[in-house]
Amino acid sequence: MAVPAWDDAIKVVPDWIGEILSPTTRRHDLVVKKPFYARIGVPFLWLVDLEARATVALRLEGGRWLEVGTFADETDARIEPFEQVVFDLTSWWARVE
Repeated sequence: MAVPAWDDAIKVVPDWIGEILSPTTRRHDLVVKKPFYARIGVPFLWLVDLEARATVALRLEGGRWLEVGTFADETDARIEPFEQVVFDLTSWWARVE
């Protein structure tokens, strides 16, 4: 099977991206990828920080990230853009241990 060239990369901007921060990728995700996502117009970004056991939800407004919430131990979190879905974040952190 042929490996696709970078020219064949997906060219549609996603409506939402979730990044899982880790010690080895944290800097790259925050310094390189986060501004890139803003530049290309991704409307929503979640940064899931496993060490802090927290999720920061961001919404793009006027080309800048607006923090819409930080979530940690909620058992009934409703996070943009998925407010219709209830997330039990405590179950996320239990899997990290």
